[in-house]
Amino acid sequence: MKQDIHPDYHFITVTLTDGTNYQTRSTYGKEGATLALDVDPRVHPAWTGGNGQMLDRGGRVSRFNAKFAGFTAKK
Repeated sequence: MKQDIHPDYHFITVTLTDGTNYQTRSTYGKEGATLALDVDPRVHPAWTGGNGQMLDRGGRVSRFNAKFAGFTAKK
């Protein structure tokens, strides 16, 4: 294997949006750097399910639901 081609893998501190911190290993920054997250898995709708609604007035979602009505029936 070639020498000196791999990035430096070191410990950093990750700060979540609620202020909590944890340490992990990464190639980000230098040893001891802090990475502040803008998107937090504890509060972001992509991870929590969210309460957003799809607004669609006769568009793609409506056509999909009409085409596959038997498959998408709610139980």
